[in-house]
Amino acid sequence: MSLQTHSSGIGYLLWLFGFTGAHRFYFGKPITGTIWLCTGGLFLVGWIVDLFLIPGMDRAAERRYHSGRYDYTAAWVLLTFVGLFGIHRIYLGKLLTGLLWMVSGGLLGLGVLYDFWTLNEQVDSANQGR
Repeated sequence: MSLQTHSSGIGYLLWLFGFTGAHRFYFGKPITGTIWLCTGGLFLVGWIVDLFLIPGMDRAAERRYHSGRYDYTAAWVLLTFVGLFGIHRIYLGKLLTGLLWMVSGGLLGLGVLYDFWTLNEQVDSANQGR
């Protein structure tokens, strides 16, 4: 049996800021995460509905992503709170781009946005040794 990749508890915590799409990005749904970010959680209606959808999003993430050396939640916490400094990239073993993020403010924020879209795949790839 594989280890848990995502946490529904963290998903619910991020749901508190769900009008930003944070929980959707965390569970690997960057398109709807961006829609939630731009529309205030789909005008708060989608945000309320998501309260009941989080368990399903968690199960889907568990099926899609692989556990391993790198913890998804740790990477997401690092990206969310210190993403401009590239600490999440250094955590994943990407020293050069981590340092680049550090000196460029996450490539002026655009690199951080890219990482919000792709962090789950980056962790999954690192966990599979790719």
